[in-house]
Amino acid sequence: MRVLGADHPDTLITRNNLATWRGKTGERAEAIAAFEALLRDMLRVLGADHPQTLIARNNLAATRHEAGDAVGAAAEFEEILADRVRVSGPDHPDTLHSRTNLAYWRVEADDLRGAAAAFGELHAGRVRALGPGHPDTRSALASVAGPPSGHDQNS
Repeated sequence: MRVLGADHPDTLITRNNLATWRGKTGERAEAIAAFEALLRDMLRVLGADHPQTLIARNNLAATRHEAGDAVGAAAEFEEILADRVRVSGPDHPDTLHSRTNLAYWRVEADDLRGAAAAFGELHAGRVRALGPGHPDTRSALASVAGPPSGHDQNS
């Protein structure tokens, strides 16, 4: 921070990485607090639609899930997806990544109907962007057929 300053984009990215690793080491409450502080600064410096701000929001939502709030994380992923569609378009690779996250986190939140719908939207986006024969497209289609193993389809 001495060289670049607290508001430099590289400093903000480094803070995002540090918060991510805190969460991965089990310091989830500290990671969530670090992400929340980081996002306040990113919103002020970079703006809500900057790709790095959206990445930090994604990482905060994932950390919230890891801390036990699957339902809240799924809601945050839904908001992030809406912003990605608005900023980058429905078939941009970052948007497709956000669709993947939303679908999987809905499974984790036991929202299997919502997950099936999200996987269907993901498949449609991948068909448009990658074509029907692409491995990622086929993977999304397989997920539409049912939740990943280990999840009760009657939930």
